[in-house]
Amino acid sequence: MVRKLKYHEQKLLRRLDLVNWEASGGNLAEVRALRRYRLGRREDYVQYKALARAVRALARRLRDLGPASAAFRARCAAALLEKLYGLGLVNSRQSLAVCESLSAAAFCRRRLPCLLVKLRMAQNLRHAVTFVEQGHVRVGPEVVTDPALLVPRSVEDFITWVDASRLRQKVLDYNQERDDFDLAA
Repeated sequence: MVRKLKYHEQKLLRRLDLVNWEASGGNLAEVRALRRYRLGRREDYVQYKALARAVRALARRLRDLGPASAAFRARCAAALLEKLYGLGLVNSRQSLAVCESLSAAAFCRRRLPCLLVKLRMAQNLRHAVTFVEQGHVRVGPEVVTDPALLVPRSVEDFITWVDASRLRQKVLDYNQERDDFDLAA
């Protein structure tokens, strides 16, 4: 039997859930992905894994269709590849083989902070997540404060700084592109 915990032991273990330890801990690969891509919530990564699994299953089903439905298979495969390419999850529209190797990391790489690092608007993911959460970044006309936003290829060119952002002013000062009209405003 287990002895009763002393007061200081209870205080140390107050936030630790020993009953659901396995469910909350996850495996090592999941923890690495959470740290690597700076995911704030574990549920996001679980959702990305489920989406990647569904896409792989769909690609396998399309691959296993018989020769009698070749036209249907080609039409559905082209639609799936076009959708995944438009989202930026795959790099080519050539074959279903790229869909069968889709992983949750592909979804993580399309998050807004990862694209900020890719576009060299931030030095690393930690700074990028901070910029997004503080409201310094906009996608198109809308200010985004959620770092879990998945950005498709068509919108990737419209990632900019907010007009009133201090970061934008610093970048303009550094590049000597700041307008006198902006100083007056």
